Amino acid sequence: MMSIDRFEEILEQLAEELPEEFYDQLNGGIIVDSGYPLHPADENGDLYIMGEYRTDPALGKYIVIFYGSFCQVMDTEDEQEWIQEMRDVLRHEFRHHMEGRAGLRDLEIWDEAQIAAYRAHIRREREPS
Repeated sequence: MMSIDRFEEILEQLAEELPEEFYDQLNGGIIVDSGYPLHPADENGDLYIMGEYRTDPALGKYIVIFYGSFCQVMDTEDEQEWIQEMRDVLRHEFRHHMEGRAGLRDLEIWDEAQIAAYRAHIRREREPS
C-alpha cells in the first residue's frame, strides 16, 4: 500500500502536469482527505468516492481526493496502477471544475449514467436465476 506521504507527493506531481489556467477560480486548491466515503448509491459496501469537486459559499471551489478510498480500492495494485488511477480521478475532478466554469453539465450527466448502470447491474445480480 502507498503511504499518504507518497500519495501526496505523487498527487502534487500529477497536478503540475495540468495547465496553470485550469486553476483559475479553484481558490481552495486540491485537498487530500484520509477518508473513504461510500457513494450514496452504494449497495454492496464497495462504491467508494475517489474524488469530489466541491463548491462551498465559505470555502470556494476545491477538489478533494480521498486517500482512504484509494487504499480500499487500490490496495493490491502496484504503484503505477495507483498513479494512473490518481491521474484519472484528478483529471475527472478538474473536468467538473472546467465544465462548471463553462456552464456545462456533460460530465455530471455521464456520472449519473454510470450510477444508473451500477444500479442496473446490482439489480441483475440480485434477480433469481
